[in-house]
Amino acid sequence: MEFDNAFEVPLPPEQAWPVLMNVQGIAPCMPGAQLTEVVDDKTYKGNIGVRLGPVALTFAGTVVFEAIDNTNYSASVRAQGNDAKGRGAAQAKSTFRLEPSAAGSKVLVHTDLTLSGAVAQYGRGVGMIQATASAIMNQFANNLKKQLADPSAAAAAKPISAASLAGQVAWTAIKDKFGGGKSE
Repeated sequence: MEFDNAFEVPLPPEQAWPVLMNVQGIAPCMPGAQLTEVVDDKTYKGNIGVRLGPVALTFAGTVVFEAIDNTNYSASVRAQGNDAKGRGAAQAKSTFRLEPSAAGSKVLVHTDLTLSGAVAQYGRGVGMIQATASAIMNQFANNLKKQLADPSAAAAAKPISAASLAGQVAWTAIKDKFGGGKSE
């Protein structure tokens, strides 16, 4: 399944790009994520916990930057991971790019996600996956803004709040169902 997300970074692209390319620096901003190994300058290993409906999943996997265009502020990333309890796997190919915005930079993310095994059943509804991705992206963007405002306050990755995520997913689903706006 494919979906798009976007978020704002309060820096112009030439300043935002190095921040976003510093995986070790921004990993603590990703809810539920833990960077466990830097294999090389383009390959990273880690874990991420997500909730699909009533099921909590933890994926251990690898992220590889396949292409990086520092001139045009764009990159292509491939990620794959297996659920820790053997319930399936996830593979994603994402492209992201920055463009100037009134707030500084807008980050546009396109993701092609494939789920397999029992995990695919938990996330059957494309709407649920999109809403979950949107909620995670929003939390990441908020955490990144806090880190940029006070770099000394950068904390270790915190587990994603199930209640907060559930509320965001539900609200996004309600807005989408009743035409209250497209989620980013």
